[in-house]
Amino acid sequence: MRILLADDHDIVRRGLRDQLSSREGWEVCGEATNGREAVAMALKLKPDVVVLDLSMPELNGLEATRQIRRELPRTEVLIFTMHETEQLIREVLAAGARGYVLKSDAGRHLTSAVEALSHHKPFFTAKVSEALLDAFLKSNVAPDEGSVFRTLTDREREIVQMLAEGKSNKEIASQLSISVKTVETHRATVMRKLEINSIVELVHYAIRNQLVEA
Repeated sequence: MRILLADDHDIVRRGLRDQLSSREGWEVCGEATNGREAVAMALKLKPDVVVLDLSMPELNGLEATRQIRRELPRTEVLIFTMHETEQLIREVLAAGARGYVLKSDAGRHLTSAVEALSHHKPFFTAKVSEALLDAFLKSNVAPDEGSVFRTLTDREREIVQMLAEGKSNKEIASQLSISVKTVETHRATVMRKLEINSIVELVHYAIRNQLVEA
């Protein structure tokens, strides 16, 4: 089984690699340090399972999951994170991930989760399952701001994260190979959809929704 790791912390990737490579027949075929690199490596290497950190620079794990699952439907994604909010778990499932393990549970559950996903079976730890149940029981409440975020296009979500990370319109245009004018158009559309009037508000929004770290 071939596994791709994606986490922006070297020590975390080293620990994951050591833990997963110790299993007979398992190979860590690549390591990415940000979400954009994770997508590119997944498309090139076509691993069986991708273990993705949720909070990564350039492209967060949620957006990376959407892109990987859209292009590689047979590749399973395991989200590996310290966050466990109900809204975030719902977003992860909607993006196409079928496994969710908290970093605090890695020693007990990581290999079991990867094993399950390699057979195309879902895996959630007890804490995450409880959060999913709570979310289901509360499913009749009014839509939260996360539902508004889902109306954004993939490109608009990328630009939200990059703006929140402090990148200028010119830097975003260069990285995405689009014009500055196109970035400005996307930015205006995002502000309108999210009912946000300033970059400061956008940063606060991104932090609340775990798109970037505070």
